[in-house]
Amino acid sequence: MRTPVTIIGAGLGGLTLARVLHVHGIPATVYEAEASPAARAQGGMLDIHEHNGQPALREAGLYEEFRALVLEGREATRALAADGTVLLEQADDGTGGRPEVLRGELRRILLASLPAGTVRWGHRVGSVRALGEGRHEVTFADGTAVATGLLVGADGAWSRVRPLLSAAVPAYTGTSFVETYLYDADTRHPAAAKAVGGGAMFALAPGKGIQAHRETGGTLHTYVALRRSQEWFAEAGFTGPAGPAGPADPAGAAAVAARIAAEFDGWAPELTALITDGETAPVLRPLYTLPADHRWDRVPGVTLLGDAAHLMIPNGEGANLAMYDGAELGRALAAHPDDTEAALTAYEQAVFPRSAAEAADAADLHEHMFGDDSPHGLIAMFTGAGAGTGVGQGA
Repeated sequence: MRTPVTIIGAGLGGLTLARVLHVHGIPATVYEAEASPAARAQGGMLDIHEHNGQPALREAGLYEEFRALVLEGREATRALAADGTVLLEQADDGTGGRPEVLRGELRRILLASLPAGTVRWGHRVGSVRALGEGRHEVTFADGTAVATGLLVGADGAWSRVRPLLSAAVPAYTGTSFVETYLYDADTRHPAAAKAVGGGAMFALAPGKGIQAHRETGGTLHTYVALRRSQEWFAEAGFTGPAGPAGPADPAGAAAVAARIAAEFDGWAPELTALITDGETAPVLRPLYTLPADHRWDRVPGVTLLGDAAHLMIPNGEGANLAMYDGAELGRALAAHPDDTEAALTAYEQAVFPRSAAEAADAADLHEHMFGDDSPHGLIAMFTGAGAGTGVGQGA
């Protein structure tokens, strides 16, 4: 294949694509808005699945490196009632198909697998335009530009590449997560640490829930879910309703946490402590989705992967799907070295039904988590199907 590939976004999907292309000898350049690999924290735990995330890493030739990152015991799952009573307990016996790793560590091995200079940091996209005959021009915020014959938007929910293909824009789902951390919890917050256990914990009720995961050592990473309007969160003290945001004033973080915790009045203190004792300012994570059946007509020279293509409610599949998209697109391009359009057509014809099915499953999962039968519907899913779920944290 003689057409270099231009990838926008150095998330897991874009990096997997770049790595698979490299394995097949196809040149690619990744443009990333962040200034460096360490510019921001890379999120928490990911459960990497046997049917999509793991095959993608095998295709990238990184499966053994991935296995070395797995945190043993983190597939353990427990469900608690609001009063702290244990409703469900599933141990990690080592036979599960969803091993847990830290997102930042997975990104690190992908970055390390690419030739030096593949990722161009500090390149925030300002605009993208078609040049004709399947070529596109990407202009960056610093005024520089690049023209390309093959452009891939791996740039997430608010993709700047997507408008070349689709008029769809993300819509707020009505639910947001509030993210908090406790550190050295076994020593400093023993009751909360005991409640979370060794893996994932969820305590749910209609319209709300407290979900937490043990990361490395005694770090507890919590996502508090609330079905509330964006205006409600702004009034609660976050800087604004659009996009991730912390409290408007760091000095007011405790007041914001108290306001969120008030929604769980009467719940066990070891659960609400995951909010009120948080050691970082609470961060708002509004949940947005694209239409479940999002698709587009074939436009020469450009396509999408990951959240740019199929943003959905978190259900433990987001990162897995992004990596699988990247691996499958890389495979298709390698299989059609003289016909890029055939490769993109084959890739998209598989992406559309796959992502639509996953989006439907995600919506169903969240109804079981936060609908009228919560938490019993989700517990029935665990015990009936015998399979775990990312409960919103593996996206």
